[in-house]
Amino acid sequence: MKKSVCLLILLIGSFIGVFSQQEQKLVAECTVVFDLIIEDPTANPQVVKSLNGTTKMLYIKGNRSRTDLLSPAFIQTNIFSARADTVIVLRELGNSKYLSYLNSRKIAEQNRKYQGMVFTPTQDTKIVLGYECKKVIAKLPDGSTYKVYYTSTIIPSNREFEPQFKSLPGFVLEYETLSEDGKTKVNYSASKINFAPVPASRFEVPKVGYRVL
Repeated sequence: MKKSVCLLILLIGSFIGVFSQQEQKLVAECTVVFDLIIEDPTANPQVVKSLNGTTKMLYIKGNRSRTDLLSPAFIQTNIFSARADTVIVLRELGNSKYLSYLNSRKIAEQNRKYQGMVFTPTQDTKIVLGYECKKVIAKLPDGSTYKVYYTSTIIPSNREFEPQFKSLPGFVLEYETLSEDGKTKVNYSASKINFAPVPASRFEVPKVGYRVL
């Protein structure tokens, strides 16, 4: 009898453990901090120095998203609304500030390089911020490949904030991409995630101080 009870307890414990690992969280609002790391041994030392200390801030609130790329050389902010289908771009270079608007046609042009992207699953996983992430290899039509890690535990309600990853069944917490000059492979890894509501003020467009391009 005792053996049967112990076996039952073990079975229940195993079931709960599997269930908890598979439990998914639908996220409508969050803030994620990504640290930029250059692992490319062929990278130009000048580029490495200019990007050292760069972080990416991602804010999601319903159908809106905002990304801030904060580097020692410049600051760039992209504010996106799926409802409006536009991207507002803010750039700060020293004391100069610029504002521009991207319509759906320009957005499509920027994302054209991702059309036909193929994700190949692997058996590799890693833990990022306590979440088990699956590794996939992203292959672009030009033949270039990049490592991507995503967790299926977090499901974003808005998948348009990172168009290249919207077909993945989860939230990307680490990925490779190219630097702005298109020559250096860089790695973005999430170092912090917060599920608290994001203030609506994050998505307000400044009315003064920027030159409209």
